[in-house]
Amino acid sequence: MYIEIDFNSDEALYLQLRNQIIIGIATSQFQEGDTLPSVRQLADTIGINMHTVNKAYSVLKQEGFVKVDRRKGAVIAVDIDKIRALEELKRDMQVLLAKSSCKRISCEEVHALIDEIYGAYGNL
Repeated sequence: MYIEIDFNSDEALYLQLRNQIIIGIATSQFQEGDTLPSVRQLADTIGINMHTVNKAYSVLKQEGFVKVDRRKGAVIAVDIDKIRALEELKRDMQVLLAKSSCKRISCEEVHALIDEIYGAYGNL
């Protein structure tokens, strides 16, 4: 598992970690049922505080990307609640598309970006 943290970024470390794990799931780097490293192990590997890793894992659990098993730890378990996921995606995209519109980014340019990004995920 390769995680790259930008310590100079304004984005919180736990969000960087969360985002990289989500991208890892989308790109099939992580499969349903895979076990993530323990909180202590990942914190030591990356060089961040254990509480930061724990917070990232908690957020991933709340969002339905992992489940916590007492014996195995954090396990990839993608929530299949598609309706809830679509509603959340719509809320997030409304802001992104409003920003794009303000910057005069065309619908075609947005579609091209979506196709480019989705092409990397290959599992859909």
